Amino acid sequence: MNIALIFAGGIGKRMNTSGIPKQFLKLYGKEIIIYTLEHFENNKEIDSIIIVCLKEKVNFLEKLIKKYEFNKVKMIVNGGKTGQESIYNGLIAAEKISDSSDDIILIHDGVRPLINSEIISKNIETVKLMGNCITSAPAIETIVRLDENSNIIKDIYKRSECYMARAPQSFFLKEILDVHKKAIQENKQDFIDSASIMTYYGHTLNIIVGPSENIKITTPSDFYIFKAIQDMKESLNILGI
Repeated sequence: MNIALIFAGGIGKRMNTSGIPKQFLKLYGKEIIIYTLEHFENNKEIDSIIIVCLKEKVNFLEKLIKKYEFNKVKMIVNGGKTGQESIYNGLIAAEKISDSSDDIILIHDGVRPLINSEIISKNIETVKLMGNCITSAPAIETIVRLDENSNIIKDIYKRSECYMARAPQSFFLKEILDVHKKAIQENKQDFIDSASIMTYYGHTLNIIVGPSENIKITTPSDFYIFKAIQDMKESLNILGI
C-alpha cells in the first residue's frame, strides 16, 4: 500500500492573513490544500490519503473533502503542538490502515500544491529500490554557514554539492515510525523534518530532483508565485500546448 500523509497543521503566521491558515487560502475559489490533494487523489499508485489538520479546522476540511469528492482520504487526524508531533500523529493513523510491513508513506506539505504525478510515482519507485526518497531541488545561490556565536561566515559550500530538501519525503512506513518512536523515548522534539530525524538515527538518504516550482507557500510572495504558475499552466492549456 502507498499512503500519502499530508501535513496541514500550520497556522501561517508569516502570511498575515487575519487568522486564516495558509493551507485554506483560496486561489480562484479553491483552497491551496485542495490543489495539493488533487495530485495524490489522481495518482493511480496512491492507495490512501491521511491528513493531519489543525483541530479547529477538521470539520471544515471534512466538508471540503466531501465537496471535492476525494475518495482516497481515509482519515483526518488532529495535529500536535509541533510539526514533529503532528507527523507522528499521522504516522500512527497510517499504521492503523497499513496492511504490510512494506507499505510506503509519502510525507508532503499541504502548502506545496505545485507537485506533480511524475514526482509522486518517482518517490514510490525510489523507495522500493533504495529504501527512501527525499525530493530535492538544486541550490541556485551560494550557501554559507555562520559561526553559532556570531554573524561571521564559517563555511562556504560549493553550490554544485548543495540541494534543498523539499517534499514529498518518502519512506517505508515501519522505518519512519520506528525513528519517531525513538525520538519520543529520548525526548528529542526539535527535528525540522522527516529527513533530519532519519539522518540522526543513522539512515542513509537518497534524493531525486523535483521541479523547481515545487515551493512551500509560506509568505505572500510565495502565494503570488503560485498564482503566476497556475495562470501560465491555464494559458498553455487554452492554447493546447
